[in-house]
Amino acid sequence: MPKDLDVAKRAKVIEWLKTEVVDHVSRLFKALWEGSTARVSDSIASLIMSSYILGRRLGVSYREIDELLIDKLKKHKQEGHQLEEWYQDISTLEEHLRKR
Repeated sequence: MPKDLDVAKRAKVIEWLKTEVVDHVSRLFKALWEGSTARVSDSIASLIMSSYILGRRLGVSYREIDELLIDKLKKHKQEGHQLEEWYQDISTLEEHLRKR
């Protein structure tokens, strides 16, 4: 494949993935409005999947995303994030990621 076509194809895929992320956020909000637990779960899973793939297409490995996420969780925990104080969500997610 000529280099120009490869660059154009890669740019087009990145733009498509960006629209996928926005679409999944929209679907999540609609599912929340409708109160559909199954659709909420599906939308969240799709959003996470598209975000990981977009990151990879932008040159960030899945492992690096996981490590950055764990670092961010540690920082939020140290800073006393309200979700940690109220529900221990930060610790729970950090533990889940470490067990994977």
